[in-house]
Amino acid sequence: MTATISKVIFVAMVIGWYVIRYEYARRSRREKIVRSARGPVETALLLMSLTGLGLVPLVYVATGIPRFTAYSFHPLFAWLGLFFAIAALGMFHLTHRALGRNWSISLDVREGHQLITDGVYRRVRHPMYAAFWLWAIAQALLLPNWIAGLAGLVGFGTLFFGRVAREERMMLEAFGDSYRAYMARTGRVFPSILGCRFSK
Repeated sequence: MTATISKVIFVAMVIGWYVIRYEYARRSRREKIVRSARGPVETALLLMSLTGLGLVPLVYVATGIPRFTAYSFHPLFAWLGLFFAIAALGMFHLTHRALGRNWSISLDVREGHQLITDGVYRRVRHPMYAAFWLWAIAQALLLPNWIAGLAGLVGFGTLFFGRVAREERMMLEAFGDSYRAYMARTGRVFPSILGCRFSK
């Protein structure tokens, strides 16, 4: 493993994400939205996540900027990053496949929206967020730069902590007791048996 290959893996992860998401994004535009939490806060959170997970690391891959925060490349970190990248893309695929027409980039409830509780959603309420945490970890391991590597954790972490509670309130309003029961038997991002801080 070399630093160049590590950067190529990161770019491949970005391309893989786009390929997985493209068809679902195209389909979701056809579905009527009946309830939405879109607004300035949601837009700002999405932009912060995009900046941290995409713009900052891709600028680094293309230009090496910011150079002053670079550190020595460690092949072991890159191999671990490859593992997390594969896990992230696998989770993206499973999540999009399970959601189908219910998927949306924003906090939206669409006409005929269904509560998905099977497949990858059987034990975790927000596997898409789990995929992005895996992405952010992969990015930190693949890119030997304090700013570019950690930007994903900061950018996505801001989105996660600023959004997940609002998303769950929206689901409670849409699905009531069904979602409340679903919350009781699942973890938020990781299975609750792990005792993780993100599990409730």
